[in-house]
Amino acid sequence: MAEYSDLSVLIVDPNPGMRGNLHNMLSQSSITKIDYAVSSGTAIRQLTKKPFDIILCEYDLGNGSGEANGQDGQQLLEDLRLHKLISPWTIFIMLTSEGEYGKVIGAAELTPTDYVLKPFTVDALLQRIRRAVDRRTVFLPIYQLVEYGDVRKAIADAKVAEEKNPRYAVDFARLRAELLFSLDELGEAEMVYQWILMTRPVAWAHLGLARCRFGLQKYIEAQETLSQLLEQNPRYMAAYDLLARTHEALGQQEAAKRILEDAVAISPHMVRRLRHLGEVAFETGDVGVAEKAFKQVVAKAKYSEFRDPEDHVKLVKTLVKKGDAHQVSGVIRDMERSLRAGPNVDVCKAIAAGLLQEMSGNMTAAATELTNAVNAVAGSRGLSTGLKIGLVHSCLGVKLDQQASDLMLNLMNDTESGVSMDDAVQVFEKAGRHDLAQGMGEQIKIQVDELIAHASEQRLHGDLRAAVDTLNAGLRKAPGNMSLLPAATSAILKQLDDLGWEAPLAEQCMFLIERMRRLDPAHPSLEALTAQYHHTQRKYGISAVA
Repeated sequence: MAEYSDLSVLIVDPNPGMRGNLHNMLSQSSITKIDYAVSSGTAIRQLTKKPFDIILCEYDLGNGSGEANGQDGQQLLEDLRLHKLISPWTIFIMLTSEGEYGKVIGAAELTPTDYVLKPFTVDALLQRIRRAVDRRTVFLPIYQLVEYGDVRKAIADAKVAEEKNPRYAVDFARLRAELLFSLDELGEAEMVYQWILMTRPVAWAHLGLARCRFGLQKYIEAQETLSQLLEQNPRYMAAYDLLARTHEALGQQEAAKRILEDAVAISPHMVRRLRHLGEVAFETGDVGVAEKAFKQVVAKAKYSEFRDPEDHVKLVKTLVKKGDAHQVSGVIRDMERSLRAGPNVDVCKAIAAGLLQEMSGNMTAAATELTNAVNAVAGSRGLSTGLKIGLVHSCLGVKLDQQASDLMLNLMNDTESGVSMDDAVQVFEKAGRHDLAQGMGEQIKIQVDELIAHASEQRLHGDLRAAVDTLNAGLRKAPGNMSLLPAATSAILKQLDDLGWEAPLAEQCMFLIERMRRLDPAHPSLEALTAQYHHTQRKYGISAVA
């Protein structure tokens, strides 16, 4: 196997004897570029420095005491995939005993490239490596196109590869469906999964089909697909997660909680699922389940390199709702003792301290802590929109109206937050603060007027494309604003008329006209904009579609 001499391997195993055995086995196949990690943490630190072709990972990464004192190999793999520390073509082989195999393979969601059952011979290991490397060689050109950002060509080449490589036809079809899904072309991806299921009724294709249907808001169909999948594969854990989300989308919070509780009973160590269970339980008022879930999240995350201080805040909110000030104080002490200092941690500690002070009736001290939290948000990075909206509500609770308004305005203007102008107003309306909602509305009107004025200036200077871009950016934040809609439609029509017909832009223009018609059928600009659209069609000889 001299052709494998350029391969680099990371061995992840706490047992020095096993690391030595694996090194000897790899050496027999001329693989000499070998590094070691004794835990999930050291593996992650190694992988942040350089990539590896192959990762050989022991499933049980504990210290042999039998205690759950660290991540297992499956949890490590999930962290690596979630945080994109390994590429899609990295070969990840799990090494596991026969006693653990049923548990691992049954609960696996982000499946490794392969499993090797212990004890194994040199030939058995090298055969698995050979098979994985050969498969990677076939798929590598597609993966590289994705890495370079040419997803369209990757999809086209995957289709060609399906026909050229019948042995891997279903695998190429799966990759094609996943790439279509990544481009939000859910209908196309759904058809590919349906074709796969006609060829081979595999569980992951049922899950892919359900994901497409969920994305297309076909929630009942997604629910039926997932229920059937779990009847046949009761340990297919990713199906539980999506089924819970489907119940949530249908407003069935209690059902979502039950599904997540069932999943946690089967596979109790997944931090993301425990977090989701805690959130749903908190929302349904089940403080006991929420407390238990968030405590497990905080405890298990201690062994991850990707600890999230927001988990402590969620636990604090649950304990505040329970009325347990003593435990809240303990969580805050744990935050101070165990979390690395940084802007995100500063925000979360201040929020937690503010909640404790408010619970204790110290409103002045609570206001001071929450003001510190709002000030620290400016230097933070990656905090969730949910945490920030929770901070807005906390500020309102201690009469920090200006801080709440400023934070909401910043959220609305943050393109990554997903908070629209309408959402910002609704936060205050739902909190019973119509006065602040009105103030937010006035701020929004000022911003919209400034956007429209800026776009008008761009049009006057002949920069029609820039004007359209400016107004489209505004529409992403306020899709139903009846000042932006006619301005954006008019700007698009001007570009089409002066610079030539572009089918996607024309399609967007008609979409905006129809949105205006739906929101305000009597809008004074509607008739003129529709007439202008048809005039431009005729100018370029475009047939109007009936």
